[in-house]
Amino acid sequence: MTDMNRGARAARTVFIECAPAEPLQRSTEKLRAHLLELDAHGIDAVVLCDNPGQRDRLAEMLGDVGAAIGTAGAAIHVGNAALGVGLISAGFTLKHAGLAVLTDHEIFARYKRRRRRLKKAGGLSLAELSSLKAGYFVVHEDHGIGVYRGLQRLTLNGQETDCIEISYAEKDRLYVPVQQLGLVSRYAAEEGARPSLHRLGSLAWQKQKSRAKRAIQDMAEALIRAYAERHALPGHAFKPDTVWQHELEAAFPYEETPDQLTAIDEVKRDMEADRPMDRLICGDVGYGKTEVAVRAAFKAVQDMKQVAVLVPTTILAQQHYLTFKERLADFPIVVEVLSRFRTPKEQKDVLARLAQGKVDILIATHRLLSRDVVFRDLGLVVIDEEHRFGVAQKERVRQLTRTVDVLALTATPIPRTLNLSLAGARDMSVIETPPRDRLQVHTEICESDDELISDALLREVDRGGQVFFVHNRVETIHNAALKVQQLVPQVKVAVAHGQMAERELERVMLEFLDRKHDVLVSTMIIESGLDIPSVNTLILDRADTLGLAQLYQLRGRVGRSAQRAYAYLLVPSRRVLTEDASKRLRVIEELDELGVGFKIALKDMEIRGAGNLLGPEQHGFIVGLGFDLYMKMLEEAVAALKGAAAEVRPEPRLLTDWSAYLPDDYVPDEHEKLALYRRLADTRDLGGLDDLTLEMMDRFGQLPEPAVALVELRRLRVLGAGALESLRVFHDVVEMTLRRPLKPDEIRAVVGTVNFQIEFTSGREFGLRIRGDGLLLLNRARALVEVLEANFAKAK
Repeated sequence: MTDMNRGARAARTVFIECAPAEPLQRSTEKLRAHLLELDAHGIDAVVLCDNPGQRDRLAEMLGDVGAAIGTAGAAIHVGNAALGVGLISAGFTLKHAGLAVLTDHEIFARYKRRRRRLKKAGGLSLAELSSLKAGYFVVHEDHGIGVYRGLQRLTLNGQETDCIEISYAEKDRLYVPVQQLGLVSRYAAEEGARPSLHRLGSLAWQKQKSRAKRAIQDMAEALIRAYAERHALPGHAFKPDTVWQHELEAAFPYEETPDQLTAIDEVKRDMEADRPMDRLICGDVGYGKTEVAVRAAFKAVQDMKQVAVLVPTTILAQQHYLTFKERLADFPIVVEVLSRFRTPKEQKDVLARLAQGKVDILIATHRLLSRDVVFRDLGLVVIDEEHRFGVAQKERVRQLTRTVDVLALTATPIPRTLNLSLAGARDMSVIETPPRDRLQVHTEICESDDELISDALLREVDRGGQVFFVHNRVETIHNAALKVQQLVPQVKVAVAHGQMAERELERVMLEFLDRKHDVLVSTMIIESGLDIPSVNTLILDRADTLGLAQLYQLRGRVGRSAQRAYAYLLVPSRRVLTEDASKRLRVIEELDELGVGFKIALKDMEIRGAGNLLGPEQHGFIVGLGFDLYMKMLEEAVAALKGAAAEVRPEPRLLTDWSAYLPDDYVPDEHEKLALYRRLADTRDLGGLDDLTLEMMDRFGQLPEPAVALVELRRLRVLGAGALESLRVFHDVVEMTLRRPLKPDEIRAVVGTVNFQIEFTSGREFGLRIRGDGLLLLNRARALVEVLEANFAKAK
């Protein structure tokens, strides 16, 4: 650097004398003293709070009670301090500028976690996927299965609140305040199942829950034991990435998505650990799961280990073989395929070289599981579309992979796979971000029409693309192909199905890949894994006969390039469709967006049923409780057995006479309102509650008073989950029942921290009572709950 450059740099440098904020250790007295000290030195103080409620509460604690209820976002002046709403990571003091900035999370020692940014254009939330409609079956945790009848505005104890109405057997009715919506879930079990309604006050539901709880406990113990045993086994710890690994990854022709990079890092971390990996990659169709597998396989081969790639179909085996060969072409790695496309002689040669260690990566269908397939030193097994394999095949995989790393790939997991992952009993990576420039597939449900078919075919061929025409009946597939040829004589049509001779099927598929045909009329054999970017139109004949997972997988065969893709789901007539078929088609049409594979699997469970979720012995309990409640109980059992029981904290029961609801003129749409109530009920941390509050303010405007009350009551329940058994919030008094009595030193600490009167109650349960009015009362309640939570946490 020249002297002139140094001078220019020095001239632009500005030195600011800045000091961090004083540590106040949750003490109001220290805060008062600090503000007085700043005032004495002529320094103005600004205190930034996360939200208006926290600002009002702090104003009250500092003594200016009259100013405590202010307009959201406006500053409140208390002495020399201005209290406002804003977010910065930490406070600071600028002495020369005469300014000190403090934050409420430093004052109260609530250091902020980094929050996930709100996704404006992400997939539909799970709550929205399962939004309730009148007539749907629901499950109340305390009262059993009933029928949802809608939202009702009721007056309870002289105050208005929204309730959901549920009808039970013998015309019983239950009105559940929205503050208790967390106790209600959508009933989902087997497709077409109509559960028996319970009677209010009957013991049948409690007995049913008790039996299920015992069975779920046993299941959870077996589950944890199986995974613990696998983790206790010694495994091969692969070495860190080599120079070749970096070269392979640098040669990837596309830009990795953030989720894809995260999945790759998680797989590598597992492989470098000294225990066997068992990870599931759940990625939407075409989102780059195969590239994760290629990199993992290459890493294994670098350590002189062999890799097995197990796929469900011959065509997918051939596709993966070509992909792996192309990606690894610059390296001395031997990739082979074992499928019915190979002659017996060729298969025998591959097996001999495999046993000698001369084959590095073997890609195969279930032929891989045969007893004559012997590896010299197997290090990694990749299973693509694992839900397509049967019970016996999975058992054989378990025997093969007892101490070997396992990487499973799937876009639509079977319920068992997906939910064991959600329950925390299996490592899982989710790839939700779409590749760059990927467009969603335009999906239409159409009555079968010759003109529509010919228009769709010509439009795709005219823009240089190819078409999949799926006709899932072998006996009439040639008639379907002939019809296509007659409709559009100028296009080249080929036929493919699973009953063709191996060589003939291979020839047709390779010719289609080489673009020697414009249209491939095929059965469901194209369902899994085929990646042909030039195919951007799918015509699906008799779409009403297919399951949701099949519809979703087939739609994923198109739209794998930067061009807009089209999927036409043909049905004979909408009028003759069954209710379940209509529902499946409506779901696939509504979820016409990128990144919904993970969520569609949840919807698939709801419609197709979760009978095989955890084996036949659990089937009855899923039907009896409904899928959501069953999974909640299983998740709690797993968490408790893993020593995480403290995280599963029941919220305090709430009784209130406050008007706490979302007014009709604030959120007019009932379904939108119900979705917001559901999200409020599902929020378990203050960060999430603040995010939801800001989102509502952004979408609907300033919160009206009943909505403020709704949010603040929810905040009290979230805050008090560790310390409170119950909450009674009335217009001029709040009563709290504690989970245990306070010790004398805890009582002194609580009384010494707050600046308002507390009444202690005793008897069968230890409790506290505070008095006030309006939002001042809620601010006091929140301050007291924070102090109680801190004391309970300290005592652990």
